[in-house]
Amino acid sequence: MSRQDTAAAADVPARVAVIGTGVIGNGWIVRALAAGCDVVAFDPAPGAEATTRAFVERVWESVATMGLADTADPSRLRFAASAIEAVEEADLVQENVPERLEIKHRVLAELDAHAPEGVVIGSSTSGIKPSELQSACTRDPGRVIVAHPFNPVYLLPLVELVGGEHTAPVVTERARAQYAALGMRPLVVRREIEGHVADRLMEALWREALHLVNDGVATTEEIDAAVVYGAGLRWSLMGTFLTFHLAGGEGGMRHMLHQFGPALKLPWTKLEAPELTDELIEKVADGCEHQAAGRSVAELETRRDAFLTELLALTRKYWPEAEGLEGRI
Repeated sequence: MSRQDTAAAADVPARVAVIGTGVIGNGWIVRALAAGCDVVAFDPAPGAEATTRAFVERVWESVATMGLADTADPSRLRFAASAIEAVEEADLVQENVPERLEIKHRVLAELDAHAPEGVVIGSSTSGIKPSELQSACTRDPGRVIVAHPFNPVYLLPLVELVGGEHTAPVVTERARAQYAALGMRPLVVRREIEGHVADRLMEALWREALHLVNDGVATTEEIDAAVVYGAGLRWSLMGTFLTFHLAGGEGGMRHMLHQFGPALKLPWTKLEAPELTDELIEKVADGCEHQAAGRSVAELETRRDAFLTELLALTRKYWPEAEGLEGRI
């Protein structure tokens, strides 16, 4: 099945500009190439082009398993000499520079000044609100939005779309259609908030996990096992709320909240993250290295990608109606 089956072919951007080619930027490059787009990238780091091309070659088999557009071809990637050159004929711009507001402001102002009129500029920021990103742009700040994906971008379909105070609904809709045409599942967030939606949820789990390690309750391996063999299996299909809906039996969520709601008042949750001491850092790092068992990051990534391709296929099999969801919250 082609990645373009989830959206009209007319919405597929002919040329995607990717600014910043780290882990996330390279993921966007592969995602766009797989959808049959021309991709123009820019990154001032020495060796960036060689690193990106090696990455594309390494993961192409995984994306091919998921399905490629008829015109998908890694050779449709080229590197530009500047960000201005990269965006001058783009139909969609994706910014992936470091998560520092002063850098984002400088780069986004340049992209806004030179990208063609009406072209959406998406930022992969995981935490900065779009209105803050727009504040440095003077030409058309409303087209600068948050378009936050999840690693690996070339496999995981979720992209959080968040407009700022200058963003008109037509811009958000244009972005939704374009990202859907890249095979993504856009989640249009109702209002801007630091960390958006998915990262807010993941940060809560991450914070609790650090407390459990710090307090000597469990090791990193034991905590990961609790997720992998417990909640994670259910979440991969049903998410948090529908999982708890089933926990209420025939009475569903309403019964579950009435029966178990009082437990929400118990002091289980640590509302603040523990202090990141050297001792805690060593506990977490040592635990992860033990779990890796000598396998390199590249080996772990290959294992993860193989698992995700099969899991995504399984998810589609058991939740085919998800293909028709608008993906809005």
